[in-house]
Amino acid sequence: MRQVDLCVIGSGPGGQKAAIQAAKLGKRVCVVEQREQVGGVAVHTGTIPSKALREMILRAGGIRSAAPRLQDFLAAGRAATLKQLWSYYDKVIQTEVQIVQKQLAHNQIELVYGSARFVDPHTVEVTGLTATETIVADAFVIAVGSVPARPPQVPFDGVNVFTTDELFSLPAVPHSMVIVGGGVIGTEYASMLSVLGVRVTLIETRPRLLEFVDGEIVEAFQYHLRQHGLALRLGEHVVTIRIVPAAGGSRSATGQMVEVLLESGKSVVADCLMYCAGRQGATAALNLAAVGLEADTRGRLKVDPSYCTSVPHVRAVGDVIGFPALASTSMEQGRVAVCRMYGAACDSMNDLLPYGIYAIPEIATVGRSEEDLTRAGIAYETGVAQYREIARGQLLGDEIGMLKLLIQEDTHAVLGAHAIGTGATELIHIAQAVMALNGTADYFVDAVFNYPTLAECYRVAALNGLNKLRNA
Repeated sequence: MRQVDLCVIGSGPGGQKAAIQAAKLGKRVCVVEQREQVGGVAVHTGTIPSKALREMILRAGGIRSAAPRLQDFLAAGRAATLKQLWSYYDKVIQTEVQIVQKQLAHNQIELVYGSARFVDPHTVEVTGLTATETIVADAFVIAVGSVPARPPQVPFDGVNVFTTDELFSLPAVPHSMVIVGGGVIGTEYASMLSVLGVRVTLIETRPRLLEFVDGEIVEAFQYHLRQHGLALRLGEHVVTIRIVPAAGGSRSATGQMVEVLLESGKSVVADCLMYCAGRQGATAALNLAAVGLEADTRGRLKVDPSYCTSVPHVRAVGDVIGFPALASTSMEQGRVAVCRMYGAACDSMNDLLPYGIYAIPEIATVGRSEEDLTRAGIAYETGVAQYREIARGQLLGDEIGMLKLLIQEDTHAVLGAHAIGTGATELIHIAQAVMALNGTADYFVDAVFNYPTLAECYRVAALNGLNKLRNA
């Protein structure tokens, strides 16, 4: 039997930061990890693999700009290309695993490998490959992450119809693919695979992609996806998915294809289908009833602003509590949850969390969107800078990138910032810092930025917005 102050279930970003924060507060901590390696979904099947794949795709095609031209790989080179991409992704994962292990060891955090199951409110059993261990803890943080949704009516076989978890097991780059689900994950993979020369059809039930992102940015994104050969089927509902024999002349490697019938009567046929419509909290095996908890129909746990569940000594963070389900936000949730659990001082800027979509081109946003401000009745003006009018944007060959600032009319406060293009996910943090410190658009006019840099977009956008206000 192992006795600790805090038991963290899951070693993904949320679990890591929760455990380390507790260790810094002098608590005895153990982390339970179901896999044989630490890192969770973020390192092994989610964040890091998808971003590693994106970088390698850009490198493999000699592409660094935000909206590359389609690169059609010869059929004979598809297997070799995929093997090259996967080898790069494996190297990155192993490096991340080593970093996490060192961080946990440095903070004297105990690691237990195996599947955790609650026995009573303060006890979990961890079943590993060779033994079962009992852990008794004063408190718990549930950070088990999520798994892809697998509706029973979808004929998953891991080859023709699969989720993102199986994507990295494909032997070769398919010639065509249907992706169901236009959220962050589906959108990222659709844009990446399209660059690899895959003929992608993306199906989404909502009228546009990425509903939480500023509408103008999404419109620009959708336009460029279509320009580069990706077919968007928006506002469409999937009725049936069938695996059918490949038609004559098909280049399918499996001899089978996937047919998707839509509610509108349209049908789409492709070599394979990746299902990205939703994820489930990975709580099914935890025996939550033993600790007095119940997950919702999607396996998620409800928490308060301190990430406390309905059981006072149990916190939950990360994907298991739902939106936004990003690695960055999960890390902050883990830190804040433990600080508030133990009464430690903790300032958090949850209203200024940045969002990054690592598609091609990439998108980033912080603060409020135009739609938010319009609904709230807040008077604002927009300031826009196009990458093509910035020297750095021209050097990068990025003709589509843009940065938009939303500026309050009377105070000139920056209410939101939204970007699409090369380096957008890095660039957005400048706005985040200025907004956190209650800065105004005037700051960007008065500040000096290195030349040539994309950061100059802030000055151009601020001047654009403030000039509109002065001439109103």
